[in-house]
Amino acid sequence: MQQAAVDLATEVPYETASTLLGHLSGITVSSERMHTLIQRVAEGLSVVEVAPSREEITRRVVQVAAGRLRRPVLVLGIDGAYVPSRPASARGRRPGQARQRARRARWQHEWRDAKGFRFYLRDGERIVHVLSWHQVQHEQELGEALQQVKDAGLIPAEAIRLCVVCDGAEWIWKHVQALFPSACQVLDYYHCAEYLHKVAKAQYGQTVQALEWVEATLTRLYMGKLGTVLGGLRRMQPTSEEALKAIDNCWVYLNDHRGRTH
Repeated sequence: MQQAAVDLATEVPYETASTLLGHLSGITVSSERMHTLIQRVAEGLSVVEVAPSREEITRRVVQVAAGRLRRPVLVLGIDGAYVPSRPASARGRRPGQARQRARRARWQHEWRDAKGFRFYLRDGERIVHVLSWHQVQHEQELGEALQQVKDAGLIPAEAIRLCVVCDGAEWIWKHVQALFPSACQVLDYYHCAEYLHKVAKAQYGQTVQALEWVEATLTRLYMGKLGTVLGGLRRMQPTSEEALKAIDNCWVYLNDHRGRTH
C-alpha cells in the first residue's frame, strides 16, 4: 500500500492521490502521510536517478526537430530563492495537530536557500519539458547536480542548440561559464527591465517621460546597442541621491552582462 501511495503521489497532487487511493482500495491515507512517504523514498536520490533517460530525452528532441532545418533550441533556466521551512516540532502526527496548525503563523521557522534548474525545448509557442531539479541546496550543490547531468551525457549536445536564460546573479553565470561555455547566454528580460524601471522612477518619477525612457532603452538593448545605453547612463544628470545610486547600479549591472542583452 505504501508503494501504491508513492506511485500515485509522484504522478498527481497529494490531495488527488489521497482521494484516488481511497476510492481504489478503501484505505484512507492522508495527503500529509503521502508527503511523508515521498520524502522517505526521495531522500538521498540524485538528479541522474530521477531524470529521464538519455534515450527519452533524445526522443523528445527528435520529435521537436521533425520537419525543421535547424537544430531545436534547448533552454536552461537557473534560479534561487529563500523559502520558509517547517520546524521539526511542527511535523508528525500528535494530539491537537489541527489546532496547532491553525497557529502556524507563530512557528519560529527558518528561511532556507532553495535553488534549481530546468531544461526545456522550444517548440513554436509552447515548451516541452525535459528535466528539472529543485532542492533546498546551496549553489555549490546545484553546480554539482548540473555537472552530474553533463557527465551522464543526458543532454544530446550534438542535436540541440543550448541557450541559457537567467537573471543577473553572479553565482549562476559562474556555473554556466564553467559547464556550458559555448551556450548562448541571455539575460532575463524582466530582471533587466526591473533595473531600468528603478532608474526611470528615481530619475523621472511617475511620468510619461519615465516610460518613454524605459521603452527606448529596452529597444536599444534589443538591437544590440549596449554601448549607447551605457554611454547614456554615464551622461545622465542625477536628480537625487536615489537616482544616482540607481543609475550607478544599472550601469554596473549592464556592463557585467555584456553580450547577454542582445
